[in-house]
Amino acid sequence: MTGDKAVTRMYLPGELEPGRSCTLPPPQAHHALRVLRLKKGDSVTLFNGDGTEYAAVVLEASRARCALEVTGRKAVDRESPFAVTLAQAVSGGERMDYTIQKAVELGVAAIQPLEARRSVVRLSGERAPKRLAHWQAVAIAACEQCGRNRVPRVLPLARLDAFLAARAAPSESEQRLLLSPRSARGLRELGRAAGNIVLLAGPEGGLTPGEERAAGAAGFMAVRLGPRVLRTETAAVAALAAMQALWGDF
Repeated sequence: MTGDKAVTRMYLPGELEPGRSCTLPPPQAHHALRVLRLKKGDSVTLFNGDGTEYAAVVLEASRARCALEVTGRKAVDRESPFAVTLAQAVSGGERMDYTIQKAVELGVAAIQPLEARRSVVRLSGERAPKRLAHWQAVAIAACEQCGRNRVPRVLPLARLDAFLAARAAPSESEQRLLLSPRSARGLRELGRAAGNIVLLAGPEGGLTPGEERAAGAAGFMAVRLGPRVLRTETAAVAALAAMQALWGDF
């Protein structure tokens, strides 16, 4: 392997142990061999979501099979100093993929897709589990790229009213924030929460006034991100970046 070649990071669920070999599943093997062009003797970093990085070397790189030997392990913590669940109303096209990808890069702990009144995308039947699997794959790929060793979970799709009803009681362990251009309060005016943060972001057309009132009744504090109205795929990402700059590890 050449000295200037970056070591590939790959997610491989299941038990990993130094001294043991493992074989990549066919889709990952195809990506490793045909896209990444891995060859016998190349070094790879594996992670399975337990917070540990596992050093590995390619034992076999044949036409359809990629076998690795785990050679070492090291606990590496790249998690955010505070946990955020992003409750994001589903957006259309590649917007949702972008939001999930960047949210993972910015340290989000979990992602809750929501169906709001103005949501353009409506998922029903077999479409919902397929999209959830796709979004989870986006989160995994983002972890491979950004160096995180814990994979944020993409939670099952929920209706906004049910999501808010489940939070009817106040909680001292959660700081609940709602992104709203109608608010006069900015993130800079808030202190960092002692517990976890739940960040609620609306769809392309924003939340309706009724939905914002329901969120307020469920303990969500409305905040805005400056005087400009941001697109749905930008708003949550900008808020997460601001949180890291104000309270986190930026």
